[in-house]
Amino acid sequence: MIFALLEETVNKAIALQAQLTDERKATLEELMEYVVGKVKNGEEVRLNFICTHNSRRSHLSQVWAQTAAAYYQIPKVTTYSGGTEATAFNVNAVEALRRAGFSIMVVEEGENPVYEVDFGEPENTFTTFSKVYDDEANPKENFAALMTCNHADENCPFIPGAEKRIKLTYEDPKLFDGTKLETRKYSERSDQIASELLYAFGEVKKRV
Repeated sequence: MIFALLEETVNKAIALQAQLTDERKATLEELMEYVVGKVKNGEEVRLNFICTHNSRRSHLSQVWAQTAAAYYQIPKVTTYSGGTEATAFNVNAVEALRRAGFSIMVVEEGENPVYEVDFGEPENTFTTFSKVYDDEANPKENFAALMTCNHADENCPFIPGAEKRIKLTYEDPKLFDGTKLETRKYSERSDQIASELLYAFGEVKKRV
């Protein structure tokens, strides 16, 4: 069972799927086909979400993809995130996930803290921190690279070891840092990513 507040957020995200356009569904189809193929073959599903600084969108995607896989009981899914450079998991993104209902704790302090993410199922608790996409913590082969920002997609045309590359970009909530819209926009981006990844894994569940 996931945390009660997170369950509410998940239900809200599922309701938002009514707003998904056919174009966006077509983009998500690439992800769904990749996961379905792996699951049907009994293989591990490794998804590495990549953005320039590995600070916001890639982390939000990693967390929500892992949650969506667990929610729909899709087996052998592990999600990762990375950047073309390492910075830190942005505190505004962390707070957006906490507002959504996740328990996120710092387990290693520093300029680039290591966080433990828990959504209510101990076996699915995982750690995350900002890193380059080919960091030793990330897979080196047999994974899909999901590009969550245009800059990384355009400036990193080749991801070594990736057997599938998927462009799944989102608007950067960083644009609203320091404004009165900051909290709202970070939550909106988290909700959007949640909605789309729950849609994708919900469809996977129907097909396997």
